[in-house]
Amino acid sequence: MTLKREHHCVHTSHYHLVFPVKYRRALLSEPIVHAIRDIANQLAERYELEIEELGCDLNHIHLLCSFHPKYSGGQIVRLFKSITARELL
Repeated sequence: MTLKREHHCVHTSHYHLVFPVKYRRALLSEPIVHAIRDIANQLAERYELEIEELGCDLNHIHLLCSFHPKYSGGQIVRLFKSITARELL
């Protein structure tokens, strides 16, 4: 495990987040997966996220990430879900 050193804190965190599609429908095709990856990379740059893995099956998305402690897990989930939904529609 590597510690991340910031100006006023030292932290290490790894979160495994799973985002299922509504009703577990198989809606995640290849073009949608590529769009989700692009959106996730933009989020990583903007919100100081480090996306370690991003995997998509037909009905859910796995995200292994770490982020600064100024964000809570709920905030990251809210950001990811709201921005990807807005961009995909």
